[in-house]
Amino acid sequence: MSSKSVLISLIGTTAAGLLLGTAYADEATPNLTGTYRCEPQPAPCHSGQTFTVTQTGAELEFKSDSGTVGHAKFTSSISLSAMPPWNSLGVITAEPSVIQWSNGTQWRKM
Repeated sequence: MSSKSVLISLIGTTAAGLLLGTAYADEATPNLTGTYRCEPQPAPCHSGQTFTVTQTGAELEFKSDSGTVGHAKFTSSISLSAMPPWNSLGVITAEPSVIQWSNGTQWRKM
């Protein structure tokens, strides 16, 4: 194979990789805005029973019925990272409107 063909192949492979990376980065995040009920299984719900979620792009704000406020960011189209006071990782399940948290609770949209 000539050096010119190798160079063209390398450029094509690099461009394809960049395009795929861009497509993943632009992947749409689901809209989680709404009110959720905490389901205490297996861990109890310490910071409230219901939560209001507002979303701006990939950033979320949570407000519990007990007055606790927290924030989270999407880490992918199906995962969240919540900052203090929750400090938990969340997974958006295949079941619509359910977030399972690493602290042992799950939130179900009402």
